[in-house]
Amino acid sequence: MSAANRILVACEESQTVTKELRLLGLQAFSCDIEPCTGGHPEWHYQENVLPLLKQDWEMIIAFPPCTHLAASGARWFEAKKLDGRQQEGIDFFMQIAAARCDRVAIENPVGIMSSLWRKPNQIIQPYQYGDPFTKTTCLWLKGLPLLQPTCIVNKGERVKFASGKSQPKWYSDAFKLPPKERAAVRSKTFHGIAKAMASQWSAQCMKGAT
Repeated sequence: MSAANRILVACEESQTVTKELRLLGLQAFSCDIEPCTGGHPEWHYQENVLPLLKQDWEMIIAFPPCTHLAASGARWFEAKKLDGRQQEGIDFFMQIAAARCDRVAIENPVGIMSSLWRKPNQIIQPYQYGDPFTKTTCLWLKGLPLLQPTCIVNKGERVKFASGKSQPKWYSDAFKLPPKERAAVRSKTFHGIAKAMASQWSAQCMKGAT
């Protein structure tokens, strides 16, 4: 099957980016081991994404799990190194990075891949794309330009703790949810970033197809 206009959005059950790409007329498909919650199972591969990486794609946008890689979970790193969970996360991330596709974007929070592999090409925040929230987001890019801010707004409310540290309120509020829901909320892609990814990066695909 031709790669023309076919885009894989890896590790995305929400279909947030997939739907934005579809609105632009592109054949975008989400993939996750979980069923999709975005309302379009006809666009969703519910399976391990690694075999799909061998197919031809115009672009791959990936959101690999950060549970064993993010700096926010550093207190558990030693245990995860010993039982192999961290290495599994690293290997999965790097298999996406090695995909034979001319345009690849990998999203993750600040974590160990910046030192184990390479520094991200870019670090962005939701408030640079119209959503009044803070969530430090790293992007590793191949064949794609830096994502340009679209609408800079305020950074949103923060919760301060007795220790003097603080967290974005939306992130702190997620702790009130059951673990699975909490993880989904904290890993979500904000709409403004999804829209920017779709509009700016799909333009590169269109150039490549002409």
